[in-house]
Amino acid sequence: MGLVVGICGGSGSGKTTLARLLIERLGPDRAVGLAFDAYYCDQGHLTPDQRAEVNYDHPDSLDGPLIAEHLGDLAAGRPAAVPVYDFATHTRTAEVDVLEPRPVVVVEGILLLAYPELRARLDLSVFRQCPEDVRFERRVERDVAERGRTPESVAVQFAATVKPMHDEFVDPTAEHADIVVPYEEDLHDACTRVATAVEALSARQI
Repeated sequence: MGLVVGICGGSGSGKTTLARLLIERLGPDRAVGLAFDAYYCDQGHLTPDQRAEVNYDHPDSLDGPLIAEHLGDLAAGRPAAVPVYDFATHTRTAEVDVLEPRPVVVVEGILLLAYPELRARLDLSVFRQCPEDVRFERRVERDVAERGRTPESVAVQFAATVKPMHDEFVDPTAEHADIVVPYEEDLHDACTRVATAVEALSARQI
C-alpha cells in the first residue's frame, strides 16, 4: 500500500509550495501530487449569476467522497481519473487527468482535514499556519493572475466567505494534524521535517 500525505492550511498559506518541495525531495518516481482544488463540485446546472453566489470556501462546495475514493485507489496502486475544473466558469470540463500511482501521494487543500473520511485516508497530516494579511495578499495575486478575477472581487469574496470559512472550518483542523508548520519556519526546513516523517512511515511498511 502507498502512503498518503495530506498538507492543509488556509488559502495562500504556502501549503502548495510545501507539497511541491516534498515531491521534489522524494523524487517523481516515488511521489505524485494531487490538489483538492480539482474536486470542486460542478456548478453547470446554475446560471452565471447563481454560480457567483455559491460559497466556494464551505466544505459542501467540494466533492469529498470522490477524492476519498481516488486517494484509496492511488494508495492501492490504481490510477485515478482526476477532474479538470474551470475556475472561470465554476464547472468541470469534459476532460480528466489520469494520475498514476506512486509509493507516496501528496494531497493538498484548504479543507482537507475538515472531512473525517479524508482524515481517515491520510497516513500523515500536515497543517501550515500563516497570518491573515499574508494569505489575503497572496490570494489577490493568485486569483487575478490565474483565475481572471479583479482585485475588488477577490477582496469582497475574502471578507464575505474566505475569512469566516477559514475561521470556522480551516483553522480549527490544525488540531488533527500530525505536524504543524508555523509561519516563522522556513518551508525548506519544514519539508525536511515532513520528509523525515515520511521516511519513518515508509520504513515501518517494509
